[in-house]
Amino acid sequence: MENQDKIICSELFQKQRKVEVVLYPAVLAWKEIEKSSKRSSGTSESEHGQTVKVCEIVAVHKTEDEADAQPRSHPKRINQPSQQYPHAFTVSYVRRTRQHLWRCADVTFHCADQQICEQWVQVINEQLSLLTNRPKNLLVYINPYGGKRRGERIYEQKVAPVFRQAGIFTDVIVTERANHARDHLKMEANLDDYDGVVCVGGDGMFSEILHGLVTRIQTDHGVDQNQPDAELVPCSLRIGIIPAGSTDCICFATQGTNDPVTSALHIVVGDSQPMDVCSVHHNGVFLKYSVSLLGYGFYGDVLTDSERNRWLGPARYDLSGFKTFLSHNYYGGTVSFLPADDNVGHPRDKLQCRSGCRICQHKHSSKDEHDEASEEKEKPAEDSDRGWNVIHGKFIAINSASMSCACPRSPKGLSPSAHLADGTTDLILVRKCSRLDFFRHLLRHTNNDDQFDHWFVEVHRVRKFRFEPWHPDLAPLEDASEHPESPDLSPISSLQETYDDRTAESSWNCDGEILHHTAIQVSVQCQLIRLFARGIEEQQDAEVAV
Repeated sequence: MENQDKIICSELFQKQRKVEVVLYPAVLAWKEIEKSSKRSSGTSESEHGQTVKVCEIVAVHKTEDEADAQPRSHPKRINQPSQQYPHAFTVSYVRRTRQHLWRCADVTFHCADQQICEQWVQVINEQLSLLTNRPKNLLVYINPYGGKRRGERIYEQKVAPVFRQAGIFTDVIVTERANHARDHLKMEANLDDYDGVVCVGGDGMFSEILHGLVTRIQTDHGVDQNQPDAELVPCSLRIGIIPAGSTDCICFATQGTNDPVTSALHIVVGDSQPMDVCSVHHNGVFLKYSVSLLGYGFYGDVLTDSERNRWLGPARYDLSGFKTFLSHNYYGGTVSFLPADDNVGHPRDKLQCRSGCRICQHKHSSKDEHDEASEEKEKPAEDSDRGWNVIHGKFIAINSASMSCACPRSPKGLSPSAHLADGTTDLILVRKCSRLDFFRHLLRHTNNDDQFDHWFVEVHRVRKFRFEPWHPDLAPLEDASEHPESPDLSPISSLQETYDDRTAESSWNCDGEILHHTAIQVSVQCQLIRLFARGIEEQQDAEVAV
């Protein structure tokens, strides 16, 4: 830090202590200056100091009437700093606490000279103005009905004050119906007026914002979303998530916590996290976008049943999950997938996606030159299905995880090593097995054990996949070569002979919404959107230097 050019440096007072305060281009630092004591003579600098990244300064302002703010119980002293240094300014900055929580902390410096005080405020604000990634105008959508109906209160009490302190202007729309935000973004919103879009709600509200914004961008650029192989145009506007719903999986997986203040501060400092988006089609018709979970079988059945019990609130998921587990249904179908390149790792490599993930950054740096070559190479392969793997079987669950899908109940998530922005999704196939075996698999979502370490579970990192359900009159023979070896398996026979009511069609759970078509084609759109987030920080990197 000594090698950096100092922008401004002064000796000021902070909490009755004389400190040297230095502003560098990237860091604000202050260190106590110790005067002579009985043990030493002369003046020496303390080895202990504090630093704050300039990019994590929320705001700076001149502190008025600082002397009057002192507690009256303190006796007046002639050498009291508030009298010798009557002018003050306060710097508000991001302070990290436990479990990825962020809070806004303040440090106040006292000056003897008013001009110096004003100069500090001006210079820090000038440095903040150079941070072009920070939003100045935001379009905010609030879902007043999601979760426990706390959206408006959370925004007004916890988020709006942070935005005001940072000088961010907002246009707030409280949604009045389902898909209100989606339709407004698609048709009415003037996107040129904003630096980002913020949703206050759960994953369902985020899905509305996602579909509205992506659809609007494709429409403006003349891209046909019904074409499964269409190259979608990335969204320039970032999306912010203020968690206020029943489930906030996306927020948790990108920040490590579901805390409104933390999310607001990520927005203020202008964080940017690219994210992949899966486009889902049926017979050449666009259905939905997905960023977290596509689940057929178990998770589709849980969602379908929970929709009948919405009056129970978030508890409906527990009830429906228990009922679905007891039903223990399985479904026949054919899964085809296009494997990902080797340079994006494997779902079982234990390399978790974290802030500054090298795999996602490598994908971003090589994306432009790789896309053209891969498109030319991929087109003939798709036409003839060369390069695709095909699996026939009976499945309790078919899941596609484009992120870890971590949440407070499952800290590691559905696929702990899934990446946010590598252009792939992790395809998890859970074959027909005993109820006890399936319970063991589910239990591993809540601990650190490898949930893929079962004979009936296989996982693949893919760029595209297709699913076709079996019907009684069209069911093919199950491919014994694709079936894992297990002493518990009975001999393979014609599926027509073994077909029963439990192999009827399930539904797809697409980020918490039911798809009305079972046969689907899924393509991963690499880094199609960006969030006001930075990924989950490693603990040692998250600590502020002291």
